[in-house]
Amino acid sequence: MRFQVIVAAVFWSGFVESRKVRGISSSYKRFYKERKSFLCIDGSKIIPFEQVNDDYCDCEDGSDEPGTSACPRGRFYCTNLGFRPHYIPSSRVNDGICDCCDASDEYNSPAHCQNTCWNLGQKERAYVEGQMRTLDEGLRLKQQLIEEGVLLWREKQAQLRELQQVAEDLQIKLEEHRRRKHEAERLKEQTLKALEAGDSGLRHQNRTETSIFQLLDSNKDGSITVDEVKTKVVLVHDEERLLSEDEALGLLGGGHQIDLTKFRRTLWDVLTRGDSVKIKDTPGSDDPHLEAADKAAEWEATNLKKVEEAYETVNMEISDLRKKLAIDYGTDWEFLFLNSQCYKLKVYEYIYTLCPFNQVTQKNTAGTEVSLGSLSISPHIHQPLEHISKVLPGQLSFPSEEVLPSAR
Repeated sequence: MRFQVIVAAVFWSGFVESRKVRGISSSYKRFYKERKSFLCIDGSKIIPFEQVNDDYCDCEDGSDEPGTSACPRGRFYCTNLGFRPHYIPSSRVNDGICDCCDASDEYNSPAHCQNTCWNLGQKERAYVEGQMRTLDEGLRLKQQLIEEGVLLWREKQAQLRELQQVAEDLQIKLEEHRRRKHEAERLKEQTLKALEAGDSGLRHQNRTETSIFQLLDSNKDGSITVDEVKTKVVLVHDEERLLSEDEALGLLGGGHQIDLTKFRRTLWDVLTRGDSVKIKDTPGSDDPHLEAADKAAEWEATNLKKVEEAYETVNMEISDLRKKLAIDYGTDWEFLFLNSQCYKLKVYEYIYTLCPFNQVTQKNTAGTEVSLGSLSISPHIHQPLEHISKVLPGQLSFPSEEVLPSAR
């Protein structure tokens, strides 16, 4: 009999204790220690401790009824051991619906609730572990992109320095070739003027006379004949008409042929005046000195054009490289690698080509390609980490669509 009394007392004390502390989180248990009175947590009222969890709302904040549904503002704490603890409105306590996975909210109802916290906790832990793996993979890939970005940044900086040095060298060459081209054109102009005027000085004049004599002497026998004059000399004001026999004889001083000495006293004087006859084609066009000066001027012009084109190309490369380096690729250049990549996404009959920091195009099955604008990326907008883990070199992850890898 005495043993039964003791057991009953133990169970009664446990019941009383559970009634007093039910629906309370561990952080609030200090407010519900057994004592003569209870102070409402909002400090609005003091009530006898026996009125706590007595299914009657005494405190305005509902803090005296954490384990019953008496207070409209009350909250019931689900411990949910093995899963996430949380609060529910106290109106849901003993309403016949299982709200807490540990079934603690239905301690005095006909509902048959099962403790599902362990199973829910297992699923939650598996999900969290998956998230952590995704996080680790994302961080690993980010670190990889950072390392590649740093290397690319250094390479592009070195490339910029090299291009700038090349540009400086080409600038020097450009000035030199411009000077040489100017000198060659000046020499050509002087030579041409000397041939046209015939007053370049005695030494140059002798060379010019000799070259003209050689030009008229077609068979190179040391003399100019009437036929050679008729073939090579024309009237200034009527180039289409051939010279007559008498006109040719007159130019040769009345003889049928002349040597270089007589040429200087006859035909040469008439040619240098330039008012009646001239040699066919451009005056002095076959003169070796003018031909050499013309070739030299042409050579220098060609060389100058090559240097100008090379200088323009290098400056364009410098400009493009500076534009790329001016883009914000993140604090550690983690997005720099994407600047050299393109990704293709197939959606039905269209293929989209996405090039970060560059163009986005759409191509249909007929091969028609349309530009959709540019694709910019802000390194300061943080996407979910699972997106990072899915973005691998050469591919993008899109739900329920086919992704084609591409490289630019």
